[in-house]
Amino acid sequence: MEILAVIPARYDSQRFPGKPLVMIGDRPMVQWVYEAAQSCPAFSKVVVATDSQLVADCVTQFGGAVEMTSSAHQTGTDRVAEVALRYPQMKAIANVQGDQPFVTADMLMQLVNPYLQGESPDMTTLACPLEEETNYFDPNVVKVLCDRHNRALYFSRSPIPYYRNPGSAPVFHHLGLYAFRQDFLAAYAQLTPTPLEQCEGLEQLRVLENGYSIHVCQTEKLVIEINTPADLLQAQSFISKSMATHPMTSVA
Repeated sequence: MEILAVIPARYDSQRFPGKPLVMIGDRPMVQWVYEAAQSCPAFSKVVVATDSQLVADCVTQFGGAVEMTSSAHQTGTDRVAEVALRYPQMKAIANVQGDQPFVTADMLMQLVNPYLQGESPDMTTLACPLEEETNYFDPNVVKVLCDRHNRALYFSRSPIPYYRNPGSAPVFHHLGLYAFRQDFLAAYAQLTPTPLEQCEGLEQLRVLENGYSIHVCQTEKLVIEINTPADLLQAQSFISKSMATHPMTSVA
């Protein structure tokens, strides 16, 4: 099966302008993500999608493939959908977020595994165990509840579910990685924002509100996601400690 990996890289991020080009160790963040995606054997091709010539030049300099896209896109998914139309032979499209420099090939394999197994879900995403003591009440940590078939019931920044009675629930820490069946991505790009999506600020709720399903794939651990300058400092500290402990190995 042919699977395309697209890395949306927006230079003018509201929370962190210039984010794709910030240095982590000896490489810009977009290069970390690109090399991680390249290491995943499931992908037939990896491209960076951007509307910034600065980002495009950077990708070209390190030998990556880049596609220029419209500057009118409101979301990374819209940018991914534009590029996907240029590759109609691809059966599935992975949206590898450009702010996750430490994503691994194993995680990306888990994300697209349903397609590799001959299934054809509308969409897949990734989740890991939730550290309830530290992250359950954190609105920056997105929680996902799943049914017994690993389909998403709801995503929220709130602590869900409400534990009226003691027990456990199928709630996980959602990771912002997605894959789509090619035809569904084209349809999804035409959908308008929905009420719950706008309330929570979570684009994936648009899928559920329109009656489509999201298969939630499981991975073992959380990786650092860079949304703010503070996250960048954490990533740089992680790299420094890793290199000090294993100077001859690559973190990616």
